[in-house]
Amino acid sequence: MNGKRILLIVGGGIAAYKSCELIRLLRKQGASVRCVVTSAGQKFVTPMALAALSEDKVYTDLFDLKDEAEMGHIQLSRQADLVVVAPATADLMARMAAGIADDLATTLLLATDKPVLAAPAMNVRMWLHPATQRNVATLRADGITVLEPNEGAMACGEFGPGRLPEPEAIAAAIMDRLSSPASSHRLSGKHIIVTAGPTHEPIDPVRVIANRSSGKQGFAIAGALAEAGARVTLVAGPVNLLTPAGVNRIDVESAREMEAAVTSALPADAAVMVAAVADWRVDASPQKLKKEAGPPALNWQKNPDILANLCASAARPKLVVGFAAETETAIEHATAKRLRKGCDWIVANDVSIDKMGGEQNRVHLISAGGTDSWDRMDKTEIARKLAEKIADALI
Repeated sequence: MNGKRILLIVGGGIAAYKSCELIRLLRKQGASVRCVVTSAGQKFVTPMALAALSEDKVYTDLFDLKDEAEMGHIQLSRQADLVVVAPATADLMARMAAGIADDLATTLLLATDKPVLAAPAMNVRMWLHPATQRNVATLRADGITVLEPNEGAMACGEFGPGRLPEPEAIAAAIMDRLSSPASSHRLSGKHIIVTAGPTHEPIDPVRVIANRSSGKQGFAIAGALAEAGARVTLVAGPVNLLTPAGVNRIDVESAREMEAAVTSALPADAAVMVAAVADWRVDASPQKLKKEAGPPALNWQKNPDILANLCASAARPKLVVGFAAETETAIEHATAKRLRKGCDWIVANDVSIDKMGGEQNRVHLISAGGTDSWDRMDKTEIARKLAEKIADALI
């Protein structure tokens, strides 16, 4: 980051105090930082504090006569290598998404021709509100990198997602953005379907056939694709997970419901079929089966093969990626599965090593060109790496 120029826009909210530590970290890594603080931001951190840490002038007013005589807001917006908004409040992101330019911060953001990164911070309900999620999706589609907020206790006393990422995480994201300035919106204009989680096949009104899939990997992939600018349709089995920002989620329960949702979501440029779909279903009893009657005789029926049917469809996406959770000889079984299903790639993982529902995986990406084995890593890292591979294939 040595020699890079960061324009830091400090929004309002109690998290604004963390911008001071962010400035310190960026300067320690060799970057220069120039600050703009909104009127709301000045309620929480003073321009003097920001000036002392950045060792540069702090800008607050669009109508500073000297600067505007020289078109100062245009110069500020063009002189940085990266524009960072931290904290990015719900109000500030809404104005960014709408293209409003009614103060120095929003005018700079509208006038800049440089990449923009936003670190959200707000109340959990504000973050989860559909309006905020629409705004995040719009910003990502416009090529702006919007980080996921942290989850935890908030100043308002509530708990959940919405906390500003820690300054170290923001600094790391800034470094990533500067090292690959075009990667965050490589999938703009692409529609990608992702399936995630298990399916539940009813036996009676209270019992189901299920599996141990948590849905975490599929949700992480959906989020990474949205971060890369794609329009993502996430077809989710019964899981208790937060919808990634900018993702359109469709909840289903059974395999047949999942296949119908995938078919309805077509056409798409790619499909990533991560869900652990139950292979079998039974004729469900309309009433609860009583254990006193003994083990029921279940009439087993084969579920639709969603992956194979999609690959054979006339509306087949250009790229279809399957997943294979195996307990032995994962690469061999997954290689055979790729050929049997007709998909382009298949991602294999050995669930006897990394149990289903965990936070990490070691996967193998199998294609016609061979097998690429990845190191064991967090599911979010796998998701971002796969999103990059997908962008390479689609562009």
